[in-house]
Amino acid sequence: MSLPTSIPTIILHRGLPGTAKYTWSPFVTKLEARFRFGNLPYQTATGSPRSAPKGKVPYITIDSDSNSDSDPSPAKTLSDSTLITNSLIEDGLLPDLNGPLDALSKVTDSGIRALLEDKLYFLQGHEKWIQNYAAMRSHILASLPYPVQVVVGYMIYRKQVATLYGQGAMRFSDEERTAMKREVWGEIGALLAESKIKATSAGAGGGKDGGGGEKGPFWVLGGEGPTEADASLFGFVVGGLVCSACPETQVIVRELPVVVEYARRIHDRFFPEYELWDGGV
Repeated sequence: MSLPTSIPTIILHRGLPGTAKYTWSPFVTKLEARFRFGNLPYQTATGSPRSAPKGKVPYITIDSDSNSDSDPSPAKTLSDSTLITNSLIEDGLLPDLNGPLDALSKVTDSGIRALLEDKLYFLQGHEKWIQNYAAMRSHILASLPYPVQVVVGYMIYRKQVATLYGQGAMRFSDEERTAMKREVWGEIGALLAESKIKATSAGAGGGKDGGGGEKGPFWVLGGEGPTEADASLFGFVVGGLVCSACPETQVIVRELPVVVEYARRIHDRFFPEYELWDGGV
């Protein structure tokens, strides 16, 4: 699929100020990675959940220029990282990374994303908002005066408790949640170890998108280029490594060198201007 000759201005609202720096949200980094995997230019802005169509970040705004050369359309705002990606694929602004996959690979890709976004996300949400509430509040609400942080933070905390209890993560013990996180990351690590071997055996520069060899990225499904699961996985690895409200996740991830190496290679290739997570490995 060829991309349109006229690319509209896309502004990615990340929720927090700052550029060339990863945010704590895995979904923000997921969407940035997806844009960069598809060579789609974008700008960044702060934004807030109050301005987002679905009340959450990330979200994007697209200027009033046409998404195609012949069909002008008004400015629009899109929310939810998956829905944004799907919309941009439909508009011809992003390549369909999963289009060439066979049925089994598509299901595997969907399963990896579900494992991260529908299971690990809530386990880490408990770690952030329940176990390390003070660190999370001070970071997310840093722009507000402290008394306001206390009030707003408590409102968010109550909402998180209700969400996590309804979803189920709140119903487990700390030991059970830790075991679940270790199981997820361990499975991901084992999969990446196999993918690295496959990429290395392909030889230096063996992948069409920088995969293969000793320095280029290797991809979670072991193919020559990234799939949707890679955008999500990179977001979760980086989100865990940069978030000081996830100390347990940081320990678990750093105990799996292949997982950190996976993220580091993608960082070096696609985010060279971004500040690297603490430790640098």
